[in-house]
Amino acid sequence: MSDDTTGSFDQVERGPEASAEDCAKPAFQEGAAGDHPSVGLLIERFGDAIVGHEVNSGDQHVVFVDPARNTEVLAWLKEDESQRYDFLVDVTAVDYGRGQPLEVVYQLWSIPNRRALRIKCRLDLAALRIESLTSLWKSANWLEREVYDLFGIHFDNHPDLRRILMPEDYAEGHPLRKDFPLRGRFSRAEQTRRALEQNPDHQYRDDLRAIGGEPAVVTLPDELPETLAEGES
Repeated sequence: MSDDTTGSFDQVERGPEASAEDCAKPAFQEGAAGDHPSVGLLIERFGDAIVGHEVNSGDQHVVFVDPARNTEVLAWLKEDESQRYDFLVDVTAVDYGRGQPLEVVYQLWSIPNRRALRIKCRLDLAALRIESLTSLWKSANWLEREVYDLFGIHFDNHPDLRRILMPEDYAEGHPLRKDFPLRGRFSRAEQTRRALEQNPDHQYRDDLRAIGGEPAVVTLPDELPETLAEGES
């Protein structure tokens, strides 16, 4: 009989096995740039700031951009009359685990031209910082906060960079990172203790608590009124 007692949860906690494709650096997919109106122009205009291009799922074009130049490239995509990617659909991130770089993903849509484009910026684990896009799209505000909260990526010059899903004093790290244990970093007993000891005030900033004022105190009468007779309003 086998002595292997590894369960399915242990396999999930270890994360996916890396493949040769996962570890490969971004490259240019031969002959594919001409299939999208923006890709060739990006390569021509920004040169070595465009570090790769691929096509996923048949027609989803993905352009890899030097993270140090993300605002320059994305500002052109938004503002140039030939591009007009005026709708920032989503900002998210991907962690492939095994020490590989994290990818910040921008999903763009051009309403006038009715076309999509995905931009990716790869960040080394030792330098998880990138410029915020809130100066270009106001909608980037909460999207970047979610990436900061769940992946630990810092967005420079963000106007209000703080956790958005987890409490401000959440001490277990960033839950969507592959190095985050399946059951959390603390024992169940410690997680329960911390949950029971939470102060509701820690969910709100000091300035917001000041706006709301002191909590209302509701005093119930000693005896509740009798139920209204049928038909009374």
